[in-house]
Amino acid sequence: MYGRLSAVMFPIVTVLLGGALLWGYQVNQEKNSILIKAENQYQRAFHDLSYHLEKLQGELGKTLALHSSSTASQRKGLINIWRLTSQAQGEINQLPLTLLPFNQTEEFLSNVANFAYQTAMRDLTKEPLTQDEMKTLKALYQHSKEITGSIRDVQTKVIANGLRWMDVETALATEQNMLDNTIIDGFQTVNKKVSEYDDLNFGESVVGAADKKSFRALAGNDVSVDEIKQKAAQWAGIQDVSAVQVVENGDGADRSVYSVTVKKPGSDHEIAMDFSKKGGQLIWFMISRPVGGKTKGMEEATQIARTYLDGHGYRDMTPVNYEEYQNTASIAFAGKSGDVIVYPDLVTVNVALDNGEVVGMNAADYLLKHQTRNLKKPALTMEQARKSLHPEFQIADQATALIENETGKEVLCYQFTGKVNGSVYRIYINADNGTEEKVEEMRELPAPARS
Repeated sequence: MYGRLSAVMFPIVTVLLGGALLWGYQVNQEKNSILIKAENQYQRAFHDLSYHLEKLQGELGKTLALHSSSTASQRKGLINIWRLTSQAQGEINQLPLTLLPFNQTEEFLSNVANFAYQTAMRDLTKEPLTQDEMKTLKALYQHSKEITGSIRDVQTKVIANGLRWMDVETALATEQNMLDNTIIDGFQTVNKKVSEYDDLNFGESVVGAADKKSFRALAGNDVSVDEIKQKAAQWAGIQDVSAVQVVENGDGADRSVYSVTVKKPGSDHEIAMDFSKKGGQLIWFMISRPVGGKTKGMEEATQIARTYLDGHGYRDMTPVNYEEYQNTASIAFAGKSGDVIVYPDLVTVNVALDNGEVVGMNAADYLLKHQTRNLKKPALTMEQARKSLHPEFQIADQATALIENETGKEVLCYQFTGKVNGSVYRIYINADNGTEEKVEEMRELPAPARS
């Protein structure tokens, strides 16, 4: 009997075992394939970084070699410097360096990009490069040699020793020492060199813009993890702080943000939040839940969002943009200064259109840019500014607005919303000189901006 049973079961077990082994092999192959793909992406980003830093050094040298009267070539060189620096920033963001102190280098590249862009955007025939700007370019050229050389040394060792970026990622995530710390040591060396550069003058507008991007600039004292747990629980409307998980986060060594996860009792839905370490301000939150069929319209959702902002200290805000995605309304609100719409002070609120629940808010722009502003009286009237519009532009709404232009500078404008050529646009005309500062295409005509 057992013999017959064995004769029957053996082939079945063999097939099952073989299937299990095959499945395990396939899973392992898929895992290896993913790891290989990730490693290849890291390697490509690193080698592209080395290449673009070398090109950046060359472009700085060529720009310095130009005659002061060659303004067109200078502008081209500065645009190339901005482009190459931006590419280098993007490649750094693709590398597993989040847990590695590299913030000084990232800030340096950001300042270089902003400096090059702002300088290139002005009329160099009327405002040529100053002696201080030339001095800055010369310093950048020398420093770029050092940075490029350090990165090239790391690259040589990576290739010669077959080093893997996946090992770097694992080591940083687990805080374990690697057998070969070449990559980590190399990037730390670069960051240390950059922190010692004290001969650079990028100008107040460039450095000021960079400083505003950090939540370190917020008012107030640093708050503890326990304080953040209390704040998050209060915001989520729960009593038990044990349901709140907090992780200190940020760029490199700058741990300026607390990332929070809250799970409401009796619910499968999680709330994700970010709070600033300084001052304990809520930066954004999002409730992850499926949204059912629509029962609310955009007008009602806007009123719900406005009431929500009022209740959380964001008063005197006006809706400036509306989007709808998967039965969720996203309404952007800008601040007001008298009759002026202040676009840098932006807060976005997401409202679920099934029941009107506020399921998200992003106040990052407001927290980073809100300030007391003394707005000057514009040189032009609204009527004078209209003359800069296309003659066929059909105005549906107009207002005075403060915006950020392409260089990050705040500019007072007249805002005109309307139609031309069958499409809806919002056009911002500089209130002092009548030039077009910005043109935005819109999906449809919004309701007139109002308080």
